Amino acid sequence: MNDWPEAWSGDDRGNQYGRGSANAQPESARVMRQVRRGPQAPPYGAGVPPQPSYTGGQGYDEGQNGYGQGGHDNNGYDGYNTGQVYGGGGPGGPEGPDGGRGPRRAPNWRRRIKWTAITVVTVLIVTTVGTYFWADSKLNRDVDLSKVIDRPEAGDGTNYLIVGSDSREGLSAAEKKKLHTGSAEGKRTDSMMILHVGDSGDTLISLPRDSNVTIPSYVGSTSGKTYQNTGRQTKLNAAYAEDGPTLLVRTVEYNMGLHIDHYVEIGFNGFADIVDAVGGVTIDIDKGFKDSYSGANFKAGKQTLTGEEALAFVRTRHAFAASDLQRTKNQQKFLSALAHQVATPGTLLNPFKLYPTLGAGLDSLSVDKGMSLWDLASMFWAMKGVSGGDGTSMNMPISGSTGGNLVWDKAKVKTLVNELNNDQKVTVSGN
Repeated sequence: MNDWPEAWSGDDRGNQYGRGSANAQPESARVMRQVRRGPQAPPYGAGVPPQPSYTGGQGYDEGQNGYGQGGHDNNGYDGYNTGQVYGGGGPGGPEGPDGGRGPRRAPNWRRRIKWTAITVVTVLIVTTVGTYFWADSKLNRDVDLSKVIDRPEAGDGTNYLIVGSDSREGLSAAEKKKLHTGSAEGKRTDSMMILHVGDSGDTLISLPRDSNVTIPSYVGSTSGKTYQNTGRQTKLNAAYAEDGPTLLVRTVEYNMGLHIDHYVEIGFNGFADIVDAVGGVTIDIDKGFKDSYSGANFKAGKQTLTGEEALAFVRTRHAFAASDLQRTKNQQKFLSALAHQVATPGTLLNPFKLYPTLGAGLDSLSVDKGMSLWDLASMFWAMKGVSGGDGTSMNMPISGSTGGNLVWDKAKVKTLVNELNNDQKVTVSGN
């Protein structure tokens, strides 16, 4: 009995491969596992026709070039390889049990840390540069100090004139009522301070708005007309009301003899927005007070003020016997607390607080044309330093009053200006 299917005999089995052709060669895709043959191979069993061998790996039957053109050497193998389907042996595939990938290498943590650090530093640099240009574009550099005439020589250190105006620009009727600003036309100065930043310590000096000063000769900021000095004396805040920032700078320089390097101004609304953006400012009030003019109603003790409450706190003067002198002290106290609050990690490291605070502050500031962000940052950190006890905070020395105006102590003012110009530690005390 023939053990092979019909028409499969030992003599013509080779002619049955192919695609219907009697002499077609087997297709390479049909190559089966190669089986080592040699003297140890068992003899063919009964009824099993002998299998044609590959000779030298050269194909099916001698002289044909169908199978085995892979070029195996003549070492006792037929056209099949040693149990390998597609090369390199071993259980599970060419390279071993895990499908050809071999043992997984341990992660290179040094390399990962290196690239993570590079990525973080790059992001920080890009963010910092982007923030700088964004912030710089928001500064309102609309005060031209080149229009100020007959200026005193600049001394050592940097002097900032910081002004809080009662401008109601941009406020709706409801906001004016809420903030107790009234509806007066024009702009006046509710607060004026000189901040000296130097190597011998920073000094913050409040200039009472009711200070008695002489209006000097000046050139009109818009008209370009020269106005001569007539010896007219008035309150310091009247200079700002008369011709704005440039006349205010001119008047301060003329009456003090101190060169002003930079000018910074903020209005009502901007001040309140900054306080709200930072989440309120915590301050300790020594004694409670009320004032219907500013809307102030405070109890003694530590408390966190909103923007509306902060504005009432720094504007109040009618509730105090010392009037404007007490108000300037409160203004210094609050601005120092605000600077300290802005500089906390909770604000600087929190973009949801930092950017609204920067946006509110920069949008509401008016500065001189020569002011850079570096100058502004220097001013801010100096104010923070003063609040931390690293500098001096004082009122302008007062010798008396005339017609309701406060008269500066000329001898003390001269000593004070001399110390500031030479960047020396301030020894003069104020009221």
